Amino acid sequence: MEKYVIDTNCLVGTFSRKNEFYVIWEKFFAGKFVLCVSNEILSEYEEILAQKHGSEVASNVIKAILYNSNVEKVDVHYHFNLIVSDPDDNKFVDCAIAANARLIVTNDHHFDVLNTIPFPHVEVANIVSFVNLLSSF
Repeated sequence: MEKYVIDTNCLVGTFSRKNEFYVIWEKFFAGKFVLCVSNEILSEYEEILAQKHGSEVASNVIKAILYNSNVEKVDVHYHFNLIVSDPDDNKFVDCAIAANARLIVTNDHHFDVLNTIPFPHVEVANIVSFVNLLSSF
């Protein structure tokens, strides 16, 4: 099963059934892919979700992620620091590398620099491309 890292800016938009990206949440719970997360990523998810939807919703989403069998909790031991323009984004890159994930899903253009770095190669896709990819399985 393919592994993916999903940036917070994309994950936050997947919870509402009215949202066109809800399919990501559906495919995740159907066990169609593995979501790779680190403690840093989970903390950011919870922080942003609490700001946008309240602490109870944030807590429930984090629990739903953690208790799902197709989640890979990644311990990051090396920091590559590949994104200089926004160092906070490196947590997603480091997680993807440590997990050997297929790609990072993000709409953040700070990740575009990864297309110019030959090693370690980290593929990036925007949320629309990821939804199209998920439709194949």
